[in-house]
Amino acid sequence: MVNLSRFLLRERGCHNLASRVLGQVLRRLADDFVAKYGYRPWLVESFVDSEAYAGTCYRASNWILVGQTQGRGRQDRSRRSNKRVKAIYLYPLVQDWRTRLGVAPAPAPKSLAVGEGLDSVNWVEQEFGDAPLGDRRLSQRLVDSARRQAAQPGRAFTGVAKGDWPATKGYYRLIDQPIESAVTMAAILQPHQARTQQRMRGESRVLCIQDGTTLDYTGLEHCVGLGATGRNQTGAQSRGLLLHSTLAINGEGIPLGIVDARCRTLDFEAEKTTPQTPIEAKKTFDWVAGLRACVALAEQMPQTRITSVMDREADFFELMDEQRNNPCVDVLMRAQYNRSLGGGRKLFDHLRASEVRGELQLTVKRRSARGKRSKQKAQPGRIQREATLTLHYEPVAIPPQTYHRDKAPVHLWAVHGVEQAPPEGVEPIEWFLLTSREISSVADAQQCLQDYALRWRIEDWHRVLKSGCKIEELAHQRAERLERALAINLVIAWHIMVMTLLGREIPELPAEVLFSDLEIEVLQAYSKANRLKPPTNLGETVRLVARLGGYLGRKHDPPPGHQLMWYGYRELTSMCTGYALRPP
Repeated sequence: MVNLSRFLLRERGCHNLASRVLGQVLRRLADDFVAKYGYRPWLVESFVDSEAYAGTCYRASNWILVGQTQGRGRQDRSRRSNKRVKAIYLYPLVQDWRTRLGVAPAPAPKSLAVGEGLDSVNWVEQEFGDAPLGDRRLSQRLVDSARRQAAQPGRAFTGVAKGDWPATKGYYRLIDQPIESAVTMAAILQPHQARTQQRMRGESRVLCIQDGTTLDYTGLEHCVGLGATGRNQTGAQSRGLLLHSTLAINGEGIPLGIVDARCRTLDFEAEKTTPQTPIEAKKTFDWVAGLRACVALAEQMPQTRITSVMDREADFFELMDEQRNNPCVDVLMRAQYNRSLGGGRKLFDHLRASEVRGELQLTVKRRSARGKRSKQKAQPGRIQREATLTLHYEPVAIPPQTYHRDKAPVHLWAVHGVEQAPPEGVEPIEWFLLTSREISSVADAQQCLQDYALRWRIEDWHRVLKSGCKIEELAHQRAERLERALAINLVIAWHIMVMTLLGREIPELPAEVLFSDLEIEVLQAYSKANRLKPPTNLGETVRLVARLGGYLGRKHDPPPGHQLMWYGYRELTSMCTGYALRPP
């Protein structure tokens, strides 16, 4: 522990100097101690004379007020307590300082229900409040800025602010903090991740879905820090960021929040990796890092069964070996390689020839057709159908690659599901899944396939980010500034997605779960003016909001999607503003 015994600045015309100096000192304190004394401190302590000072600069720098002294002093052996009482402030330099110092751990946060605390009045404060940005005023600026953006997602902040110059200036000052500042993607997401953990505690099982997506910023020619994301048809290099994220959902597919998110850049000119390259230097390490984030959560909530669900890109030995060393989190991934199992057997061929164990009825969702775009292939449309899959499952031993000869094979279960009698001209569904779960019955295999089918939730979330939030239209001069703006939009997109899915999956919930009293009043007035049935629950309210965004709501129409809900919520926000300003 480091004791800050003296701190006094006489400010003359330099506002916020004390809190800024404190923030700068604390950001380099640990490294300076290592260089000077050879060890890294975990905690900083300071005292403030409450009779002379209010401790404002400490609170603004995110110090924690833990109590007060008894006024005794060092030489008060007779316990006269004739000294001034002082306030005690602490500043943690590491998150697990309680464990390292051997003090009682902080009480575990209470669990939250799926829709608890998501109403439009308080949710921004709860998901962004108290972000550790080095200054409490920056944390409040984050909340104010996120609240404005959430009301009109997808618009530039200048349009969201509607001429409020101080709000606009404050937002861009927040985004344009120096590289070494505490305003990072991880810090912005930290309050939301804490709430995500509370929502996970309320579930018996949670699926943590990992996936990556490419963010194209080729048009930002002067943006510093972008990397290579691919090449187009002419061979020109595209520039941008690679986003790898982990989204937690419950067993019904309702998103609980973001567990992990990180951006990476690649350089086409860099040397290609080899099998001997450390995993930490490879792009595939993002999958391992995502699994480690799940393991850190699982250790804090042993009553919740966590499964990390991944696509074919995660099919590599190092990740399987990582799970073997941390078995508190299960893995469920789609196999990419027809691996050799020894004895002349191949994984896919072995499963196809194995005994049929049962069947599964799987609903294949409809998909709209999409024409070819500059960076995307054409996508044919698909009608919703019920597919019947036959099931095979067997225990398998995944042998290590040649450069991991010293390691033993990883023992997993392989589940194979293949569609029987698909519609004419439609390619049948065929999944080969690898999992660390023990498959002892047909029901276990069916559960694996059903859980993997929910992997598309993260695809929906990425689509909301790009189509609704329009994150690829962000324009900043440095990559770290793009990441800060992206972090805010990650949480906003999650909230809109939850609104849509709760109304679709649990429509009987009261509308107050997600909508404020003013929004409900406006929707009631809109229904009356348009001779519509007033909404009585969450499902009807969500459909009415989607109607504001262009949803027709005919009998044969599918439930509203995220994008229509997005446009409808923007329209509802505009209506609420006018409704609140109406004359009495």
